[in-house]
Amino acid sequence: MAILFFWKGGFPMLIQFPLDSNILYLPLVYLLPPDLIVRCPTLNALPRCLSEVSASESMMDLLTGDAFLSEIMDASASLAFPHFGFGGWKEHYTGYSPVWRLSYALPLWAQLIEEETGWGVQALFRMKPGTQIPFADPEYIQALFSKVVKRAIEEQGWQSLLDVVREMPCDEDFEPWQTNVRIDFQRKWYHTRSKNVQTVSLEELIEEDEDGSIFYIPDATQNVETYVIAKDFAERFLATLSDKDRQIVKLRQDGYSYVEVADKLGYKNHSGVIKRIEAVKKKLKEYKGKE
Repeated sequence: MAILFFWKGGFPMLIQFPLDSNILYLPLVYLLPPDLIVRCPTLNALPRCLSEVSASESMMDLLTGDAFLSEIMDASASLAFPHFGFGGWKEHYTGYSPVWRLSYALPLWAQLIEEETGWGVQALFRMKPGTQIPFADPEYIQALFSKVVKRAIEEQGWQSLLDVVREMPCDEDFEPWQTNVRIDFQRKWYHTRSKNVQTVSLEELIEEDEDGSIFYIPDATQNVETYVIAKDFAERFLATLSDKDRQIVKLRQDGYSYVEVADKLGYKNHSGVIKRIEAVKKKLKEYKGKE
């Protein structure tokens, strides 16, 4: 149980309430910027005067209800999330994101804010009856959450986790719509994945005597993702070759022998075709190194 001590009408008063009571988070409500609290119907309905809240049975019901807890959790997480340094807003991520989950550390935010500013349940209940609580400066609130998130990362030992999440993001971490953070992730992910596919398929093929599968494209029915990545890489590399070299590669892919390719393209013998294939392999290694 938690105990509040305050003066009322010149007399000392004590209030006891469970440690998990929603009342612990009421001070956070009065820190929410106007543009955020208007998106929270339950929180927005609470008067900005503690006397009016405590005197109304309906307001006390709101304070103890699940909607209050849900909205103050969402609102506090929205204020905390940007200060983890992952770009975008909490709403751009899903519950699969570890950072999204850390931003919902509501008890920790309430504790650290009280430690930093002295603004907590005790301070709230010690206000003079009838006091209207003004909205705080949004820039002040932003700076405050920046400070408490930084403290939380240091004191809770979250930095190593954040480093791993930043190094290895997952598609499931992001909401499906095309936000800037999702687009940025997809670009980096695509680049990494395409390099990996090249390393797996092309490294082996470059070392082979036969060249027919230099641009091996996996079966789309087996792995659509790998098929798209490999096909795109092959098309981009082929675009860097001369018309003659592209013809040679295409004919070899179609199963023509060196002699047949030489005959079709007007080479005196097949040794010229082999030399061009070796030149293409060299270019392939160089191109892969630049990707």
